[in-house]
Amino acid sequence: MVELNIMEDKIRKIDLVLLVLLIISIGTAGYLGYEYYYLEKEKMNLENDFSQTVENLQDNIDSLQRALATTTAERNDFEQKYIGEKDRIDSLSSQISSIQGGISVLERLSQTDPELLKKYSKVYFLNENYAPRSFIKIAPQFTFNPQIDYLFYYDTWPFLKDLLVAASSSDIDIKVISAYRSFGTQADIKARHLMIYGSGANSFSADQGYSEHQLGTTVDLTTSENVYAYANFDETQAYQWLLGNAYKYGFILSYPENNQYYIFEPWHWRFVGRALAERLHEEGKNFYDLDQREIDQYLISFFD
Repeated sequence: MVELNIMEDKIRKIDLVLLVLLIISIGTAGYLGYEYYYLEKEKMNLENDFSQTVENLQDNIDSLQRALATTTAERNDFEQKYIGEKDRIDSLSSQISSIQGGISVLERLSQTDPELLKKYSKVYFLNENYAPRSFIKIAPQFTFNPQIDYLFYYDTWPFLKDLLVAASSSDIDIKVISAYRSFGTQADIKARHLMIYGSGANSFSADQGYSEHQLGTTVDLTTSENVYAYANFDETQAYQWLLGNAYKYGFILSYPENNQYYIFEPWHWRFVGRALAERLHEEGKNFYDLDQREIDQYLISFFD
């Protein structure tokens, strides 16, 4: 009987444990069910929020893309207008520069005596009133006779001075024996030559108005040791130096051998500007070989 009671107690305890376990299982299931419901609800809310956020972001992206497209179109339009305006300004600037350059050329030409490049020697004529605008007296150390005043055109003196200094630096003795001659002085010289040599004087002496010396840009050169002034100048080192270097300073030999105007005058050198002198030297041509219209193109660079 005791054993039966013990067994019943055990059964009651087991049933109690089972009941407790059942209650716990039901509570746990209910809790888990609630948590699942809560999580599902949160999931739905998050999904809705995410969808709304994505939709809002897409709207913002679409709006930004439209704004970007509008800005890009406006930028391209501005760029085209800028390029067009820049081209117009560049064209105007080029025109203005061209006009200014033309004005500068005209100003320089207006300030340069056109007679300075004319072909005289029985071709062009200088009247008795013509004289260079200004003179300078050639320094005595560069002249054949220091007691005589040799005049030269003021604006071209720097070129002649550079030539004479360069020759001296090369131990070449060159002296000026004749420079500017007025219309009247040339008339007196020609008259004396005609009295002595008759018509033969025309081969070596220019009539008044046809002498390059009246321009003030022409000199006759010799050496200190040349007792006869002009004689045999072509046999001197000075002449050879001039042939190879005078053009660098803008001077040319007016009457080389076999010219059609006068006898060979190795002493007679005329300033025509460095540009023209260099061209004549490079091409082996003489000043009087060129057409006057071609020579006149160098008037703009006469003092360069």
